Amino acid sequence: MSGGVDSSVAAALLKNQGYDVFGLMLRLWSEPGQDNNGQNRCCSPESVSRARQVAAILDIPFFVIDTRKEFHQDVVKFFIDKYSAGLTPNPCLECNRNIRWGHLMHKALSMGATHIATGHYARIIKNGRKWQLLRGYDNDKDQSYALSMLGQSELKRTLFPVGSYTKTKIRSLASDFALPVAQRQDSQDLCFLADKDYRRFMHDYAPQSLNPGPIMNSSGETLGEHKGLPLYTIGQRKGIGISASEPLYVLSKNQSDNTLIVDKLSKLGKKCLKAKKVNWISGNLTERKIRAEVQIRYTAKAEAAWIKPINDNEVEVEFDHQINDITPGQAAVFYQDSVCLGGGVID
Repeated sequence: MSGGVDSSVAAALLKNQGYDVFGLMLRLWSEPGQDNNGQNRCCSPESVSRARQVAAILDIPFFVIDTRKEFHQDVVKFFIDKYSAGLTPNPCLECNRNIRWGHLMHKALSMGATHIATGHYARIIKNGRKWQLLRGYDNDKDQSYALSMLGQSELKRTLFPVGSYTKTKIRSLASDFALPVAQRQDSQDLCFLADKDYRRFMHDYAPQSLNPGPIMNSSGETLGEHKGLPLYTIGQRKGIGISASEPLYVLSKNQSDNTLIVDKLSKLGKKCLKAKKVNWISGNLTERKIRAEVQIRYTAKAEAAWIKPINDNEVEVEFDHQINDITPGQAAVFYQDSVCLGGGVID
């Protein structure tokens, strides 16, 4: 429980269906200072108070679990290390992998739970002997992309009560259940940043990674100097600091010689990517080329492609047409219709 509308309604729906429910809230690390009083937005005192109030209304036990140390190690340090290495990571996937379906699930099961339930907009069904992860019914709120690292052992012990509803309906249900969270704003990504500015965060926590170097175009012409590769991401246009006759975009970041490569939009697109650390939700490795749709960012449209296995942990993805903003470090997530097959990290 987070004190938000989705997890609150998830608890209410399960209680209404006859489940024996108790609420768990994670206390997560947040950087000290700034204007957040050192509190993570996901578990601020106000959020704890709201979640506790919802639990009291539903007449369910409520507990706060301190995972600040684990969150810093598994999510924040991961975030810093990957950006320092020139990648653009997705910390939400790591949080889901290591914190929610790691520490939280372990704690819940040790307290006697048979399942964990969250407010994610996704669905789970059993197809034969296998559990499948499906997109949420509300396409605008679907969160299956950030759950693509789950496997059979997690899905069989997970419930997504709000995944079959629209967000509008969930807010309506919150009112029906008399929960004081019906109009709460949705939570935002990068909850541990005090001001949502990852560039400022890197300046503060990894200044050693911000080494200036040359900005070059794809022809090898030097155009200027960058302020440190972690401060840029693939497809970025604003903030490069180069004047040109037409807009310039970040094409790549070369760690070996600390060079930022930029050029015009027509040179940004690619048809292929390689993904590593691939997770197949079914548990079955794909030994042949398959047809699927591949989503390369949380907010991106899934695009038609062929997926060809390279080995047990890597695949090559060939899109039907060029795709902009293929970004190393982000997740490439595979779908067939509404079924999420799994995903990997763009190399």
